[in-house]
This record gives sequence, structure tokens and C-alpha cells, in this order.
Amino acid sequence: MSERLRRTEAVLLGVLLLASCATGQYAPDDPAGGAAGGRRVAAHRVEHLRVKVLKTFPHDPRAFTQGLEMAGDTLYEGTGISGRSSVQAGPLGKQPAVRTALPAPLFGEGITLLGRTLWQLTWRNRTAIERDARTLKELRRVPYPDDGWGVCLDRARHRLVTSDGSSRLTFRDPRSLAKTGEVAVTEGGRPVTELNELECVGAAVYANVLFTDRIVRIDPVTGAVTASIDASGLLRDDELVPGAALNGIAAVPGTHQFLITGKFWPRMFRVALAPA
Repeated sequence: MSERLRRTEAVLLGVLLLASCATGQYAPDDPAGGAAGGRRVAAHRVEHLRVKVLKTFPHDPRAFTQGLEMAGDTLYEGTGISGRSSVQAGPLGKQPAVRTALPAPLFGEGITLLGRTLWQLTWRNRTAIERDARTLKELRRVPYPDDGWGVCLDRARHRLVTSDGSSRLTFRDPRSLAKTGEVAVTEGGRPVTELNELECVGAAVYANVLFTDRIVRIDPVTGAVTASIDASGLLRDDELVPGAALNGIAAVPGTHQFLITGKFWPRMFRVALAPA
């Protein structure tokens, strides 16, 4: 993100905050103005963060990464492109212990874990696949009437959160994938489109914004973006091949750190988030 764009966003944010104060707007989850004497707080405050690289790992430069998740010491990755889609699992930084290919014309998309099982979405094949999380063996296929993009498990609310490339997050039953609700994602009152791979962390949802070096943190209750994360500059110019794009974010269990990579990226990064 350019310095000029950062300054423009800062000015716009200042105007929005002043407008919120002038109209007496309260936090979305506190419509009564708060329990502590009706205190007013700024709504839709966006924190600006950047990634700080802690460690680098090799990544398959042929992988069209669509989903990334870590459970314990096991890293799961789902990839796309018809005839080349797969899902694999193994120790971080080592060769996958198990890998399963998707037959054409299936185009693999986001993945998420539900304990002993794993969901893998497909792009426009109108199908989702449930797998055994240990062996990655297919257990069943479930109709999925929407475009499949990202998916993560909101453990606190026992629901799946999915994206379809729009500015909308859709909530689904974790067993049937039936829709249970949705929310529009906005930043400063404007829709945030191209929401792609997702990661649920605590009460927040992190989303890659397709074709950018930006990740946004979203409040799934209100849809408001609460943080904009700059992940630019991780690869050298000579490593950016046609089709390469930031896509893949996984929380590292027991830490406040993340693994991030991208489609056709030759490297994966373990990062912490720091003020921009």
C-alpha cells in the first residue's frame, strides 16, 4: 500500500470518527451506550497492521493455494485448478504425510477442520466434500449451490463461515452446510469485495482480499472491518510468476502468529502482526 493511500485512508478514517462522535453513535454490540454510564465509543474503528516475518518455509511453487489450516502440528493445504486440485496434510516445513487429488472437473477451494473431519469446497462444481481429517479419505459429498471460495469454523457459535468472492460472509450449519444467515462486510461504510480464503480466530474472521496484498479482520456480528493488514513485499519481484497471488492464512495454535502463503508462491511465512 502506498504512503499516499495510507494518508488518504487516515484522513477518511478521521472524518468518519468525527462524524460518529457528532451523531452520538455507539458501539454496534452496545446499542444502549454501554453499561458504564452510557459511554460513547467510536464505531467501525480500523486498526492498521503489517506482517512481521518470523520464519520462512519452502512452499510448492506449483500449488494454486486455496485453503490453509493448522491443527496441532499438522498443516493442511487445499489447492485448485481442474485436474490439479488436491488436499494434503503433514508436519509444517516437511513433505506432506498424506495427499489426495480431486478428479477433473472438480476445482478445489477452501478447507476447514471439524475435529475428525475436514470440509473441502469446490468452486463452481456445486459440491462440497467431507473427508476423514487423518487419512483425507472422502466420506461423502454434499450439494453446495453457491460458488465455493473460503471457509472456516466459528467454534464459539458452532457454525461455518463461507465466502463467495463478494462482499458477503455466509453462515452455514457445520453438518449439512445449509445457510443459517449472512452479513455484509464493510470498511468505512463501503463494501469490501473479493473476500477469499478465510480463517476464524476467536471472535474474528480473517480474510484474504483477492488480487491484493491485504488481509482484513472482520467482526462477523456486524460485518465491520476492524483491521487492515499489509502483507506486501514478502516475495521478490522475480518470484512473482503469472497467477501468483496472496491466498492462504492459518492461525498457529497456541500463539498469536499466522502462516501465510499464496498461489504459486515458492515460500510460506510464519508472521506476527505489528502496528503499521
